[in-house]
Amino acid sequence: MKLLALDTSSDACSCALQIDDKIISFEEIAPRRHADLILEMIDRLFIESGVSPSELDAVAFGCGPGSFTGIRIATGVTQGIAFGLQLPVIPISTLAVLAQGAFHNNPQCNRVLVAIDARMSEVYWAEYQLNQHIMQLIGEEIVCKPDALPLYKNQQYYGVGCGWKTYHDILKNRFENVLLEIIEEPYPFAKNMLPLAKKAFEEQHYVNAEQALPIYLRNQVTFS
Repeated sequence: MKLLALDTSSDACSCALQIDDKIISFEEIAPRRHADLILEMIDRLFIESGVSPSELDAVAFGCGPGSFTGIRIATGVTQGIAFGLQLPVIPISTLAVLAQGAFHNNPQCNRVLVAIDARMSEVYWAEYQLNQHIMQLIGEEIVCKPDALPLYKNQQYYGVGCGWKTYHDILKNRFENVLLEIIEEPYPFAKNMLPLAKKAFEEQHYVNAEQALPIYLRNQVTFS
C-alpha cells in the first residue's frame, strides 16, 4: 500500500508517504508559507522514496477544522493530485490526527479530549478513544465556548491540542475531576494521519476528488 498524506491546517506544513510499513515525512513550522512549501515537500517525498506518483493508492489530507486558508490549500492540492492520477481521497479530521499523534508519542493516552483554538473565544472539541491502536471519535466534533463544553463523568482523560494552552485555566478548572494530564501535541502532523488513512482505505471510506471538501464545523470562519 502506498499512501500520501498532507496537512496545512495549522502553523505546521507537513506531508508523509507510507510505502507498506515504511514512512517518510517532512514537516516545517511555517505560518502563512504553506502554499510555497507543500508542493516542494511532496516532490521531495517522491524523490527520496523513489516512488512514482502513479504508484499511489490514495491521497489523504487534513480536512479541518483549523485555519481557513490552510485547509483550502490542502484541499486544492489534494484535489489536483487526485484528479490528475484518478485516485481516491481520504479526508481526515485534524482533531483525529492530534489524538492519534498523542497516542503515538504517549502510548498511555487511550482516551483524550482534543481542543483546538477556534478563535472568536471558541474551541474545536472532540472526545477520542483508542481501539486497536486507532483513535476513534466518541460522539461528535463540535465548536463552542470553552465554558460551555459538555461535562464528563466516570472516565479519565488526557487533554490534547493547542486549545488547552489558549484556554488553560477555563478548561483545567472545568475538567479537573477527569483530567489526568495535558499532553503537548500542538500540531496535526501528516505522519500521524497515516494510520487513520490506512484503516479508512481498507474499509473503503474514501471519496472522489470532487467530494474532497473542507470541514469548518461552523459557518463563520476566520482567515488565519
